[in-house]
Amino acid sequence: MIKIVECPRDAMQGWKTFIPTDKKAVYLNTLLQVGFDTLDCGSFVSPKAIPQMADSKEVLSQLNYSNTKTKILVIVANLRGAEEAVHFELVHYLGFPFSISETFQQRNTNSSIAESLLRVEAIQQLCFKHQKELVVYLSMCFGNPYGDAYSEEILLHWANEIVSRGIRIISLADTVGLATPQQITIALETLLPKYPHVEFGVHLHSSTLNWQSKFEAALQAGCLRFDGAIEGIGGCPMAGDALVGNMNTEWMLEHLQRHDYNLSIDKTALANAIELAKDTFV
Repeated sequence: MIKIVECPRDAMQGWKTFIPTDKKAVYLNTLLQVGFDTLDCGSFVSPKAIPQMADSKEVLSQLNYSNTKTKILVIVANLRGAEEAVHFELVHYLGFPFSISETFQQRNTNSSIAESLLRVEAIQQLCFKHQKELVVYLSMCFGNPYGDAYSEEILLHWANEIVSRGIRIISLADTVGLATPQQITIALETLLPKYPHVEFGVHLHSSTLNWQSKFEAALQAGCLRFDGAIEGIGGCPMAGDALVGNMNTEWMLEHLQRHDYNLSIDKTALANAIELAKDTFV
């Protein structure tokens, strides 16, 4: 069963104009009606680092969760943020960005890779205690723009380290859009059979020119979990480069429907969300 993770948090976090709290909540409540598996909709991180997400608590309090099966995911960067997030009953998943680039890990979470591994362990224990599940994003997992060492062996090493700590959902994040279809294929065809008890997904940033080849590579390799954002908005502001957009959700859904994949998507709610995005991201 294909899972689509809609990521308005990733779309919003780098948006230069502050989106009012009420407007965020209206947009997210519309997305909750579409039928996505998961909604990545907030983050418990430093408001100085990501001012757009400073109102995540208020936004969560305005979500109407009475008529949806979509699960809620929020991003945390340290134990303090995780301790806040686990007390929200409607939150199912905590997402942690674990970079295999030392430079980016420092820029993104103000910690080294070694320190971040300890954070993963501590947050995982907190999730166990509060009946949440930790999702680890392996960011910069297809290369980085900083000159840090990268190879498929490095990616597989850190994937193994995360799996060995009991993490059961791992998303391969193409943070600055460097991945080639061949890299995606090799990574998934190696990881999926090696760790059959782990759900591997992809969080692919892409352009209009290369989204389909990346998406098809992941799909054909057996991936069943895909992150995206309506209209392809977003990217990581901590990367320090021009934002490379998220994988466009509409395009992924159209591709899957053309190839007869069974998706429980409310087309009317999706159309409403697409229209509302134009008013939200202004």
